[in-house]
Amino acid sequence: MALHFLVESSTDAGVGDVVSLTGAEAKHAAVVRRLRVGEAVTVGDGAGVWLAGVAEEVAPSRVDVRIEERVEHPAPAPRLVLVQALAKGDRDELAVQAACELGVDEIVPWQAGRSVSRWEGPKAVKGRERWSTIVREAAKQAHRAWVPEVTAPATTKQLAARASTDRVLLLDPTAPVRLSAIEPDGRDLVLVVGPEGGISDEELALLTDAGAERVLLGETVLRTSTAGPAAVAVLSVALGRW
Repeated sequence: MALHFLVESSTDAGVGDVVSLTGAEAKHAAVVRRLRVGEAVTVGDGAGVWLAGVAEEVAPSRVDVRIEERVEHPAPAPRLVLVQALAKGDRDELAVQAACELGVDEIVPWQAGRSVSRWEGPKAVKGRERWSTIVREAAKQAHRAWVPEVTAPATTKQLAARASTDRVLLLDPTAPVRLSAIEPDGRDLVLVVGPEGGISDEELALLTDAGAERVLLGETVLRTSTAGPAAVAVLSVALGRW
């Protein structure tokens, strides 16, 4: 499979044009991946554009790719959204990385009541930037045409507001309905994963009163780092993506 890289912004390049990789992406291609002149590569803009071509010039500061094919992939619909509660250590980051590789379309950091990690002030900006970097690299690894957006951290009330338009699914080990029994109805599917201590009773009440549905992933209780990716896999089958 050809190596895949991302340009920094959208591109209107077509067959016969040259697209240049610069900065960190060029250095990664030339130094880390050891790209060679004449090697087939693909280039994306993270927003549906997919370019296939051949490397013409390769240097740590600039990589030129001659385009041989251009394809535009439509945005996924319905969308699959992961609301990941902030967790201690790198557990939330592991969840974000795996979910991106598996095909999630949007990632929402959630400052849940039982979250040990707190994103406040400058830490919220840095946290979002960190997750965005993880998502970008995971999308490249998975050769995705669309790079998921990482939104600003959401409160429980903001999540409840989404239930008016989206289908919000709360992963709850005491839920009466299995996630595998859910049949998509055309609305975006929003998976909500709690922190290590789980979703509090108050949060469950607020979200379900707004229209969210409690769903059971399985007989075992998964960690916050694995529950989201596992749920994304289940829904990917339901959506016909797999």
